Amino acid sequence: MSLIIIRADSNEKILNAIADLERHGGLKVIGKPRLMRRELADRLASSILGGPLRSRASAAAVVEVEEDDTESIMAVRRIHPPAHLIVVSSEYDEYGELRDIFRNLRVMRGYYSHKG
Repeated sequence: MSLIIIRADSNEKILNAIADLERHGGLKVIGKPRLMRRELADRLASSILGGPLRSRASAAAVVEVEEDDTESIMAVRRIHPPAHLIVVSSEYDEYGELRDIFRNLRVMRGYYSHKG
C-alpha cells in the first residue's frame, strides 16, 4: 500500500486526478480520499522533493492505494493528471507522519470510484 499526496488548484482537479489514477494509472484507491491542509501538503512535498516548490497548492488531499510504492510511482509517471502527485514511499521519514494523521483527516466529498 502507498500514500499519494495530491496538490492542486481546486478540489475538482483533485477529484479528476484521482479518477486519472484509477482509470489510466490502473491503481486501486482504498477507502475515501482525505482532505489535508495545503500548508501541510506543501511542507511534506518540499521535504520529500528536497527543495522549494514552484507554487503553493490551493487544495490538497491524500489517498491510499492498494499497489506498492514502485507500482504507484510507475503509474503516476504514465499519466498526466491536472494536479501534482507525490507518492510517499515508506522509505521517507514523512511517511510515518502522514500515516499517523491519515485517519484523522476529513473525508473528501464527491469521490466515487468507477471500479467495483
